[in-house]
Amino acid sequence: MADYLLRLAPELILIIGGVLLLLAAAWRGERGVDMVTLLSVAVLALAGVSLLGPASTGGDSFGGLHQADAFAAFCKVGIYVAAAVCILIAPRFFRRAGGTMQPEYPVLILFSCVGMGMMVSAGDLLTLYVGLELQSLAAYVLASFLRRDLRSAEAGLKYFVLGALASGIMLYGVSLLYGFTGTTLFDGIAAAFAESIETTGQPSLGQVFGLVFVLAGVLFKISAVPFHMWTPDVYEGAPTPVTTVFATAQKFAAMALLVRVSAEALGPGLEQWRQIIVFVALASIILGAVAAIGQSNIKRLLAYSSINNVGFALLGLAAGTAEGLAAVISYMAIYIVMTLGSFLCVLQMRDSEGRPVETIASLAGLSRTRPGLAAAMAVFMFSLAGIPPLFGFWGKFLVFDALIGVGYWELAAIGIALSVIGAYYYLKIVKTIYFDEPAPGYAPSDSRLEGGLIAAAAVLLSPLGYLLIPALALASGQAAAALF
Repeated sequence: MADYLLRLAPELILIIGGVLLLLAAAWRGERGVDMVTLLSVAVLALAGVSLLGPASTGGDSFGGLHQADAFAAFCKVGIYVAAAVCILIAPRFFRRAGGTMQPEYPVLILFSCVGMGMMVSAGDLLTLYVGLELQSLAAYVLASFLRRDLRSAEAGLKYFVLGALASGIMLYGVSLLYGFTGTTLFDGIAAAFAESIETTGQPSLGQVFGLVFVLAGVLFKISAVPFHMWTPDVYEGAPTPVTTVFATAQKFAAMALLVRVSAEALGPGLEQWRQIIVFVALASIILGAVAAIGQSNIKRLLAYSSINNVGFALLGLAAGTAEGLAAVISYMAIYIVMTLGSFLCVLQMRDSEGRPVETIASLAGLSRTRPGLAAAMAVFMFSLAGIPPLFGFWGKFLVFDALIGVGYWELAAIGIALSVIGAYYYLKIVKTIYFDEPAPGYAPSDSRLEGGLIAAAAVLLSPLGYLLIPALALASGQAAAALF
């Protein structure tokens, strides 16, 4: 039992820390916001440190329900880092929004991280579902956290309704897989698929239907086409720190879940789910690129950018090899840095009276009024576009290299061609910043924390980021190998 508890150490630390901080929040009220915020970050750091033990090498727990391996550890580090940043940047935003931040905000993120940790460590469909719902329940509340803001309330309601629908679809898929394989364990499902393929040459019709419904539920969480409809409205309406959570930690966890389910539970059915993934990937790249062109709101544009980038990550999954899976999680790790930096820049977009400004037109001439912010914004946009020599290029290179490694030259060529379309709207923002006539200037920055985080993200995405390639390759390779 002691070994089991050590393997579950990150989740146990987050649960105990979350409950204690919830009690502190109830006792101290708004006076305890700063204390709860800092302690929440400390809890996340402690959970990250606990990954150095059996939580990353312990293997199966509770009969295969929970996986403590290198893949889960890699993903949890990314989730905790993104969540910690989203907690730290929130107090200033909520104070500027017309009030103080409620201390429940960091606690909700901690509980969401528990769900995300269960998602990436799931070895069973029921563990997967419980983790997904725990993460989602916290996300619904976070989306509507500004209760007096109609856009925030609308975002929370839309996310809840569509999220409940997606959860129902996935649960139906779980029931089908259980009915046609006789188990909910990933290993058992893979064995049933392999037996069916060996006997008849293909999975049974019921297994294929279950596969499709489960993938549909997970694809909703990563906002891939055609399950993307909630993303622009929720990203625009939710408070910016919450949108940052959705675009980074939550998306990374959902993508990691998709990778684990595809590799471990549905691995023998590769030819069946590869067709779905290829279609969804290409559709996401195309829609994310084309729909973003006409956007005037920076948060909506970043929503379509996230759809576009998810499509590129899915191309690595379509390769179906360990190299492809390593490319996916490497891409998502780099994507987290790019997206955190972009949303930190959005937080700097405030008029002379300190009110948030979200129009792309307001960025005009930013290079003359805030040259440092303009340079950082350009780095993030070029990285999201995958333009060398910035580090964002490396993620796309890994994905295309994995496709070429299995002979999918045509798919890699299509992906490269489509990346040119997506580059248009990123370059349009850079053009607005550097070449358009100046718009009214933003208020000067009064946050060293945000400035430091923006600078750190920009440095990581600069050519200096290539120094991290050996460490990233080692960690992602070990993580992907854990799934085979």
